[in-house]
Amino acid sequence: LRSGTDFGFRSRLRLLCWLEESPAVNQELSNLFNELWRLDVNRMKPGIDYTISVQGRAGYVNQGSHVVLDHASLPLFSNVNENKLRNITTFSLFMKLLDNYERSTGITERVTPEELTEINLFLDAVLETQVMKRAHQYLVSKGKSSSDSRQFKNQLNLIWFHLYHRQRNTGPDSCGFEHVFVGETKSGTEVIGFHNWVQFFLQEKNSHLDYKGYQGYSARDQDLPDQDDHVLKLQFSWHGVVKPVGSAFIGTSPEFEMAIFTVVFLMNTERSTTVLVNIDQCQMELVVVRKGRCLGTAYPNLLSSNSRHVSQHAH
Repeated sequence: LRSGTDFGFRSRLRLLCWLEESPAVNQELSNLFNELWRLDVNRMKPGIDYTISVQGRAGYVNQGSHVVLDHASLPLFSNVNENKLRNITTFSLFMKLLDNYERSTGITERVTPEELTEINLFLDAVLETQVMKRAHQYLVSKGKSSSDSRQFKNQLNLIWFHLYHRQRNTGPDSCGFEHVFVGETKSGTEVIGFHNWVQFFLQEKNSHLDYKGYQGYSARDQDLPDQDDHVLKLQFSWHGVVKPVGSAFIGTSPEFEMAIFTVVFLMNTERSTTVLVNIDQCQMELVVVRKGRCLGTAYPNLLSSNSRHVSQHAH
């Protein structure tokens, strides 16, 4: 009887440990982000506005390696409606920001008056979208942002565009926007950041980037990513430097990505935050790392897509 009791206790203990290790889905943020998803009228539609070819599953590569097997002979993006991209204000203004930064960390960033104007115009356009208006409304209700849109703009500017030191012994060489949306290289051996699909497409189109294949959601996951998956894990080389695994939303507008990561950033105070959410048919972790009052990095980590997590939980 005693051994049976011990076994039952140990089983319950293991179950409790497992439950503690498995973070619960943040339902409030899931609800908000699904609302933002529905409001994201500028989102590009798979198979209509763009077509991707995921091809082969990439192998394991050490960080800093220059040698990598190519499991994708074709580009990831076989087609993107560039006219539509240029005619959507936030996308158009977003693309103008992508060439404003020094690729390598350790080189002091110089911001010209023209670049400051580009940042201002982009933030103004983002603040006009229903996506960012709803995110702003939520943050005001939580006491995390001022209801004054000018003060909220200043807050976004600080979080995303304020320059700081990523590498010591230099001037300010990085910011949240550059790291997340543009990408950086470190010591010429590492790609850091780079979590945006538009930048990926443009760099691929200009032959600066070579897509090497998709990465599985987890080591045990044998599911193939779909052409319409909204988040992908990717392996690629950029200017000859390999990113062993990077993840990005696909097709989403810049205002949607800025909105959800700004909410996660402002709703938490830890240096590193991981929030588990369900958005559309995907379950993902949203990872946000702070750099003081600015954003260090932010990216989605896809756990399952096409409602696979729902059917798993139902069994």
